[in-house]
Amino acid sequence: MKDLLNNKIKHFLLILILFVAGANMVLVSCNDDDDDDNGGSKIELFSYGPMPIARGAELKFIGENLDQVTSIILPDSIVISAAEFTSVTSTLLTLTVPQTAEVGYVTLKTPQGDIVTKTQMGYSEPIAIDAFAPESIKPGSELTITGEYLNLIAEVIFSDKISVDSTLFTSQSRKELKLMVPAEAQTGPIAISNGAADPIIIVTEDTLFVTLPEIGSFTPAEIKAGETLTLSGTDLDLVKAVVFSGNKSVGSDLFASQSATAIEVPVPVDAQDGTIAVITASNIKIESVDELTMTAPTITAISPNPVKTAAVLTISGTDLDLVSAVTFTGDVDGVIASQSATEIQVTVPNEAVTGPVTVSTLSYKSAVSAELSLIKPTITAINPMALIAGNDISIAGTDLDLVTTVIFNSNLSVEVTADSETSITVTVPEAAESGTIKLVTINGDQVESAEYLDITTPNTPVITSITSEVYPGDLMVIEGTKLNFVESVIFQDGIKATQYGTRSETMIEVYVPENATSGTVTLTLVAFDMTEITSPEFKIPGTDPILSTTIMINDFEQHGDHNGWWDNSWSGISEILQENGNTFMRISTAASGDAWIINCNHQANGALGPIVADIEDYVFKLDIRIEEGVTGAENASTIQFVLGDSWKWYGAGLFPASTNGQWITISVPATSLGLSGTLNLSSGTNGLYGGPIPAGISFDNFRLDLK
Repeated sequence: MKDLLNNKIKHFLLILILFVAGANMVLVSCNDDDDDDNGGSKIELFSYGPMPIARGAELKFIGENLDQVTSIILPDSIVISAAEFTSVTSTLLTLTVPQTAEVGYVTLKTPQGDIVTKTQMGYSEPIAIDAFAPESIKPGSELTITGEYLNLIAEVIFSDKISVDSTLFTSQSRKELKLMVPAEAQTGPIAISNGAADPIIIVTEDTLFVTLPEIGSFTPAEIKAGETLTLSGTDLDLVKAVVFSGNKSVGSDLFASQSATAIEVPVPVDAQDGTIAVITASNIKIESVDELTMTAPTITAISPNPVKTAAVLTISGTDLDLVSAVTFTGDVDGVIASQSATEIQVTVPNEAVTGPVTVSTLSYKSAVSAELSLIKPTITAINPMALIAGNDISIAGTDLDLVTTVIFNSNLSVEVTADSETSITVTVPEAAESGTIKLVTINGDQVESAEYLDITTPNTPVITSITSEVYPGDLMVIEGTKLNFVESVIFQDGIKATQYGTRSETMIEVYVPENATSGTVTLTLVAFDMTEITSPEFKIPGTDPILSTTIMINDFEQHGDHNGWWDNSWSGISEILQENGNTFMRISTAASGDAWIINCNHQANGALGPIVADIEDYVFKLDIRIEEGVTGAENASTIQFVLGDSWKWYGAGLFPASTNGQWITISVPATSLGLSGTLNLSSGTNGLYGGPIPAGISFDNFRLDLK
């Protein structure tokens, strides 16, 4: 036992010496202590290392009687015979680790049986790049990388993260790998990676220069859109697209031909003057020094000249097949009827005026013609030359089909449609006076008659303006001529005015009768000779009638168990009142913000809840009365219609500033609320919500009428 203890101490000191000798060496323990000395001849392995170890390095085994080991088997099944040991003593055995060794357990073969290590053999594999060649390379060529442990590399990464997987390597070994440089590769350092989840990435210090194409020249220097341009240069087979000025790109799939020294490419119809550029697969743009000029069309003649609007104009010239638009003076385009390289036929637009014609291309090239004159109508005769206003005259001449308006007295315009190219019939306005007439064409040209018309004005009143909106009892102003011949003013439905203000040849002030029919109406002036003159439409505010076709939503009257008292504002700002047997709702407390104005959801109790098909054909109506002295109704700016629980925004402008204390009807087309199809009001809340709203406003008869 004493000898065994001495041996253990000796072995420990040996391990300690070896550990100190190799600063980075880690020896792995292999056997537990054993009191059986086997007569001092037992073969034992105490440890081996260092771990991890580099392939090609020296592996040490420490133990007892190791000089009896006959061979060592490294993973995977690599047999190292005793003759191949680099050194051997009874306590130390060394060997060189082959490059093909793998991770696994080590077996020592001895006369006493196999000794297998308790820990696996592992490796230190310092991946490194020594060099790459060539330093400058063209995409598609083979790149060679030399270094250490390159057999472990899973990908090569070029600048801009362009990666080549190991499956695409042309060859790979520990010290060398080869691959084809991808078309997308760019100049810059390259990197190699082992592809692990936490990868080892080695980046070169040197730059790999990737060849780029160069444009030497192109022909022709001036070219017609659609023709083929030839680019000359170097490495043009790397080009994936040619870009013309105006950012008009042509991909390589459309090239007529492509080689390393030349590209034939069709020029886009909308290419513009300027430099051209080539784009590589790596999206590098190389621009030419010289500029390309696009061919422009020329105009040599236009005919006929002068020409009539709506007629066909022929433009002659060169390269007119490039033209995309023909623009006439007046900034209007004509419709091209036919087109070739030498001729364009285009319809002259009605709005064209005298001036040059411009042709333009998609390449922003243009050409301008000589001045084009537009045919004007002529007046050869007017019949009769003397007449009473209100009767017809016939105008004879040429190209009268161009005329849209006849002007009398410089300001009385009458729209006309010619009877033919040579004749127009027009009624002389009753306010017309003697003088020349002017013909106005569709393009604004004017032609004045050489002779004067002798017009006798009858004693017929003429209305030139009328108050557009007026309440019953208020003063209406009628302006015109010969109003001194008016005997009476009759409002709609035969209601005769009885009170007047000023009456003169040019003005009548008349008070609207209290019982005048409300709505959009007209009135009639009755002259002393019993001639009747109907006015333009004007508006007398009031309530529209409830018709047989009216669809009522809420009138605050009794319906089943339901009546208006159910529908006081949920915001607590209203009261239900009755006047002359009519029930309505009045705002009794002002709301400074949003509030319920009209609200009802009592259809189950008898409240009205119609279902309306084709709602787009209807107008919402509501009777409103603003008491005199009440202000601010027009400030309600957040009004929303609530229809079967669906909220429809209206906003401002629903209520007028005043109704003069009278009931009037306000209207809102259903289409202005975005409604169409069927409107179902049979359930949910129907009403109005919003504000602010002052006290003193009454509401009644929320309804729908056909437009």
